[in-house]
Amino acid sequence: MDSKERQLAIAPISTESLTQNTKAVYYIRSVSSTIFGVAAGILGLESYIGFLFYFAGTTYISLLMFLVLAKGKPSEYFTSSSYVWTGNAFTGLTSFVLTWTMFYGLVDA
Repeated sequence: MDSKERQLAIAPISTESLTQNTKAVYYIRSVSSTIFGVAAGILGLESYIGFLFYFAGTTYISLLMFLVLAKGKPSEYFTSSSYVWTGNAFTGLTSFVLTWTMFYGLVDA
């Protein structure tokens, strides 16, 4: 029995907890994408700068989730330790673009 199997035998991962944690990451990414879109639109960002703003913001949110929510040990809360960094990272992109263009049009008009 290797150490990973031993750890799962001692503290098994609950599917309910895993589902709740995944939903929390999805919600945080969705809300933050919308907020980043509003900010990018109000700031008047265009083209690649706007997308860089989104990816920088998403990286910052991932860092906060890693440090605050997962307490630096995401493997205890998710099936993969990289889920905090990559999970649902691109699902908020459409929300970002939608709110970005809407607020850019409202401010620019």
